[in-house]
Amino acid sequence: MSAKRPLAGTAKRIRAARVAAIVERASQRGEAGDAAAARDLLADAVALAGRTLGDDDRVTVMARMHWVRWATQAGDISQAREECAALLPLCEQVYGPDDLSTLRLRRGLGWLMAEAGDVTGGIEQLRGLVPVCERVLGAEHLDTLSTRQQAADWAGMSGDVARALDELAEIVPASERALGAEHPATLGARMNLARWTGEAGDAAEAVAQLHALMPVSERVLGSAHPSVLATRVNLARLAGVAGNAVDAQAQLQELVPIYEGALGVEHPDALAARLHLAHWTAAAGDPAAAQDQLSALLPVIERVRGPEHPDTQAAAAQLAVLTRSADGEASQ
Repeated sequence: MSAKRPLAGTAKRIRAARVAAIVERASQRGEAGDAAAARDLLADAVALAGRTLGDDDRVTVMARMHWVRWATQAGDISQAREECAALLPLCEQVYGPDDLSTLRLRRGLGWLMAEAGDVTGGIEQLRGLVPVCERVLGAEHLDTLSTRQQAADWAGMSGDVARALDELAEIVPASERALGAEHPATLGARMNLARWTGEAGDAAEAVAQLHALMPVSERVLGSAHPSVLATRVNLARLAGVAGNAVDAQAQLQELVPIYEGALGVEHPDALAARLHLAHWTAAAGDPAAAQDQLSALLPVIERVRGPEHPDTQAAAAQLAVLTRSADGEASQ
């Protein structure tokens, strides 16, 4: 019996190494920009780990966490949310409730809940996590600040713009102090602060903030990074809010194919860019084209994001308005 134990241990290490090698290869594909390939490789890693190591092995749990990350990046929001919710109790059991991996999975679940349409539940999940992160990691740790930023951003998207602004006004200087002015999390917080400044009615100040942010973000992150693209979308929207719908439409027409090329045609951010394009196409005086855009977009966004997501509901409402208007004109 004792002679077999080292062999069994060696066999397990070999199996774990095989899984880890697939995870590493998947991560490299994902970091190179192919999130879908990373997701698919990780599905193989998860299957291999479950078969050879067991569902509750640390390596299996690790592979599943990586799958959630890259499925999310690939736009598989509903499946990622379901897997994240199923994985969280096991992660707490295997790693412990205060382990950084567990805390990050909890934050991911909050974001995925909101992104899939349960905005209230997602905000509650994120806000409940903040004091845990502060206790375990500290108030100015990257993960604490990221959790606060996500909660603030979703508060704004749920309609509480004033709360989003108040919280981001605290988060930005804290992030600059703790992480540095050019850290990606700091740049993301600045972008969100500008966004909600514009939503609160101060378009001029928001545009000034975004113009100051853009060259730094492009230099640090690259022109095709999601945060840079989001900054450009916000600039386009603010151009429209300031009264230049034609300029907003032109900017978004340029951005949509860039989004689709960088993230994939069904990535939630690419779909959101298409929704903005339809809105400003109508505002620029071409409601027929906007109606066509929304008719093509709505079934896709409903399938990807779910019928309760704010973007799905916004697309349906805009399409309904344009359809009624077109029907009314046809009957005259």
